[in-house]
Order: sequence, then C-alpha cells, then structure tokens
Amino acid sequence: MTAQLIDGNALSQQLRTQVAQRVQALKAKGLTPGLAVVLVGDNPASQVYVRNKVKACQDSGLHSVLEKYEASMTEADLLARVEALNQDPSIHGILVQLPLPAHIDAQKVIEAISPAKDVDGFHMASAGALMTGMPGFWPCTPYGCMKMLESIQYNLKGKHAVVIGRSNIVGKPMALMLLQQNATVTICHSATPDLKAMTLQADVIVAAVGKRNVLTADMVKPGAVVLDVGMNRNDEGKLCGDVDFEGVKKVASYITPVPGGVGPMTITMLLVNTLEAAERAST
Repeated sequence: MTAQLIDGNALSQQLRTQVAQRVQALKAKGLTPGLAVVLVGDNPASQVYVRNKVKACQDSGLHSVLEKYEASMTEADLLARVEALNQDPSIHGILVQLPLPAHIDAQKVIEAISPAKDVDGFHMASAGALMTGMPGFWPCTPYGCMKMLESIQYNLKGKHAVVIGRSNIVGKPMALMLLQQNATVTICHSATPDLKAMTLQADVIVAAVGKRNVLTADMVKPGAVVLDVGMNRNDEGKLCGDVDFEGVKKVASYITPVPGGVGPMTITMLLVNTLEAAERAST
C-alpha cells in the first residue's frame, strides 16, 4: 500500500477561492476585511512568514497592513500599538508574529488583543471558547488539519486519534478539535514512556513536536491517517517534517507531505478567521 497524499497546496487554493468570493460579497456591502500583522525585530523565519501572510491577504482581496518595528521596541509601546489596532474599525484581525524579543512578555501582548480580533486563536478567551464548544477563533494550524481530514471525508466518530505534542498552538487545541468530532484522543509528549505503543493503536496520528523522524513506519498501524505538522531541515538542508515520510507512506492510507501539506493550510485558515471576524463585525 502507498498512502494517498493530502495536498495542502491544492486544498488551500480551493479554500482561498471561496474566501475571495466571500470577500467580494462583503466589499459589495461596503466592507473590506482587514488584517494587521505586527513584526518586532528581524528574525529571518518570521520575515518570511509575515511576507507570505501579507501576500495571501492581498491575493484574496483582503486589506492588509504590515507594521515592522525594531527589536528594541518596548513592551509598553507594543501594547499601545495593539490597543490602537483594537480601536481601528478598518482592522478585523490582529496578528503579532511570534517569537517576540526576550524583553517582551508574549502572553501579555496576546491577551491585549481584542478577542473579537484574535485571528490567531491564541487569546485565553479563544482557548476557552474552543474548550467549551462556543463560537470563537480556532488556532490556524490545527484548524487546517481538521479541514484536511474533512477534505478526505474522514469520519472521526469512534476513531482513536493520537496527537504527538502538547503545545498551546497545535497539540492541545488539536486534541480538543478531534474530541469535538467524537474521536477518542490520546496526547503524547516527551514524558510518554512508550510512544510506539500509543501510536500503533491510532487511526489518526498528528505529529507536532518539531523533531525529525519522531514517527517511523514501525510505529504506524496499517491504514492510519498521518498528518505531519513538523517543520524541520534534514542533513542536506531540505525542509522535512516530524514523520519519516518515505517509510510511513508505505503503511498509512493518507499522509501529508512537508513542504506542501499543513503549512499552506495554516495561512489559509488565517484568511478564513479574518474573513469571519469581518463578517461578525458587519452583523
């Protein structure tokens, strides 16, 4: 068996076409969805991410503002900028690119963003909404993973899903989203004594730890669906995920590649969240 690829680029394009159509419908009512992206410092990876986010907005017809600041910016000044964006009616989503310089408390900045504009889904109000099944913004990467499962018409009810990783950005929200779809969910992490014993029971595996080859073919039940959230580089410097792709694709029924899998979906769900924020603001 060779796994079928879940093509994140193709699915992203489909969803972005839908976003562009909904943006046009809002523009017809006199409202253009707006996203503000705030970048502090000159982290090279962050600069690439930010550029891609702004371009995706423009391509879909959204209004996008990029604010770049020196790494020496004070926490007070950043909080003041966030508050100004909270008050700006042309901005429906606010994204402060992480990581922030060490002298700035990232959690304090995230909590300063209005929950109505928290399109990253990192605010405690968003986390609470996800936890309790209330309307809110879902973090973009696990939200993208759910859309990928939806695209292959995968019914999670009664299935066993194993999430490797417990971050607030991917692992924990991913587990909650799977739980909402009636999966039985196990979260594994660095203190899990026998990871292989867990993953061999799984119908769905989400690998999200940022470590190469954390999941190998001998750890996967035949026919399982494998979503690879990791973003690493191999010995040749090429992008790779957390999953041993060549080995696992011979065992799994579906697998996401890296690059071209979950990555493009993350930015697409940011557009979806920004659009939904604008739609909510318009009612």
